[in-house]
Amino acid sequence: MTNIKASTDVLVVGGGMAGLAGALALKENGADVTLVEVAPAFGEVGAGLQMAPNASRVLKRWGLLEKALEIGVQPKHLVFRDAVTGEELTRQTLGGEFEERYGAPYVVIHRSDLHRILLEACQAAGVTLVNDVLVQKVETDGGKARAYTAAGAVYEADAVLAADGLKSTLRGTVANDGPVSSAYVAYRGTVPITSETPAADLEDVIVYLGPNCHLVQYPLRKGELLNTVAVFKSASFERGEEQYGGVDELEAAYAGCVPAVQEALKNLATGIRWPMYDRDPIENWVAGRMALIGDAAHPMLQYLAQGACQALEDAAVLQDTTRGSVFTADGIDASAWETAFRDFNEARAARTARVQRTARIWGESWHVDGVARVLRNMLFKSRGDNNFQYNDWLYGRGEPGTPAEVPGQAPAHAVLAKA
Repeated sequence: MTNIKASTDVLVVGGGMAGLAGALALKENGADVTLVEVAPAFGEVGAGLQMAPNASRVLKRWGLLEKALEIGVQPKHLVFRDAVTGEELTRQTLGGEFEERYGAPYVVIHRSDLHRILLEACQAAGVTLVNDVLVQKVETDGGKARAYTAAGAVYEADAVLAADGLKSTLRGTVANDGPVSSAYVAYRGTVPITSETPAADLEDVIVYLGPNCHLVQYPLRKGELLNTVAVFKSASFERGEEQYGGVDELEAAYAGCVPAVQEALKNLATGIRWPMYDRDPIENWVAGRMALIGDAAHPMLQYLAQGACQALEDAAVLQDTTRGSVFTADGIDASAWETAFRDFNEARAARTARVQRTARIWGESWHVDGVARVLRNMLFKSRGDNNFQYNDWLYGRGEPGTPAEVPGQAPAHAVLAKA
């Protein structure tokens, strides 16, 4: 006899951003939701992340934006500079017209703070949260999905969201692929802002672009912390070494950069580095009563700062596609799950594939040298401030694959240029 550990409307596998967002979205629709996480406790590692308006609009929908603003920072500008000369190449003003156009602010927030906000929202909504559960496979049997765990227990649900991240086990049900190495690694660090911290850049997100490297800085936690991320092409990572002893490779990567960049390296925690992977886009995320979500479906490089943003979009679109189909005025129609998952997949796959591919190209343009660097700088400087044609496809309301408009918001822009 099958050892059914629990039966629920929706089982979410994975307690990261995508899993929590998906659980919250479906709980709001009226589902009984259980979320299982392999780690012994909930938490998120890393440093800062950027929440563009396409993501902060989702937090606004769920009544969580104010919590994010209480702990985060609204930067005034996004500024790109040449790391070799220090020259400013372009900037985007992030308040005023930008915020009005996209219906929500640009927010930078510590990753652990956003995770906590989503976790507390799930707890308050009544999502059942379970730790120390490793799901190894999911099978659809008739009108039920069954998730089989390493401990021998089975969770049964009408539907399963596979939110088990970049190295997703459950993705193997729909795709025979693996993570793709970018050859780049990241070091991160957050340090307290003091009176000796250069004040000039503490209101902006600053990106320095260098040959085979870049560096990002911005404030966190209401301006109490300075977040620094250094990314560079790593010979040791190309050899297959995910971690590396010493800082000589890091320092050598930035040797030709301006003093401000080299000084910023002191802010990094150098005991661990973050190898950068993505995966090639896939068209199908669905197997019966299971659907991939977040990095399990579309892991991406960080050059567009959209990993967490696209996970929140996934959850909001899933909320839209199941409302009125699975979750009706007359109750739950579990027979509609497979159609709802297909609609979700169709709505999201092309958009996230575009973000994945654009992130790769964008990263390549950041790291060029020689003639290509000269041309890149000329192109950036020709852009001009607040040229929205480069942002609308990603941040715009009503774009294909984005959440449906929230009642009370301004209508979507009728024509959005495609960058």
